[in-house]
Amino acid sequence: MIDHTHDLASVHAATERLLRAVAALDNAAVTQPSRLPGWTRGHVLAHIARNADALVNALEGRPMYVSGATREADIERDAPRPLDVQLADLRETAARFQRVGAAPADWSRTVELRNGVTDRAERLPFRRWVEVELHHVDLGIGYEPEDLPEDFTEREIRFLRARFDGHQDVPTTRLTTSDGRTWTTGGGAPGGPVEVEGPAADLLGWLSGRRGGSGLTVKLGTLPTLPPL
Repeated sequence: MIDHTHDLASVHAATERLLRAVAALDNAAVTQPSRLPGWTRGHVLAHIARNADALVNALEGRPMYVSGATREADIERDAPRPLDVQLADLRETAARFQRVGAAPADWSRTVELRNGVTDRAERLPFRRWVEVELHHVDLGIGYEPEDLPEDFTEREIRFLRARFDGHQDVPTTRLTTSDGRTWTTGGGAPGGPVEVEGPAADLLGWLSGRRGGSGLTVKLGTLPTLPPL
């Protein structure tokens, strides 16, 4: 069962962690490269803010973005802003998402996301939680996959497992955490089963494209190359 109220509270807590960390930066740090190729930290912060706007649009029945080109242009426009402007934007857009999320609504309804993807409204708070947590990691300011809440890490591993399940480029792959939790994904490509074991943080880092898999142990094959998210 999905508890969107719990997820909204988790988004708020994650956002507060992000805001405290970003507030310790300076204007020069915002212009420095993030861990995402071609993006500065300013790009990441702008994306987080614009994503909040986009998810509000989805919850209110509008397209997330006018177009893909507009989405990219908005991020490029907002990336060079000074730290105080970035922080204000993050706070305001996060608060707006929380207000819309707190309003009475049919959370079982279907909403449309980007590129024709649809989902139940109740899953959008978790999607927002993912954006805030993983992009906090992408900033490269001391927040690592090991720092992510344990319940978030397990849910995101399960979410990504489902995303790659049956994918034509991923052989059958068994995922096992150091404490014995297991999932199976892939199966659309020949080969396998491949067994991939390691700490949950390293599994999530690899599945989400944040780590190359050096912290994982691979048995019965080689570590699959995952398609981009």
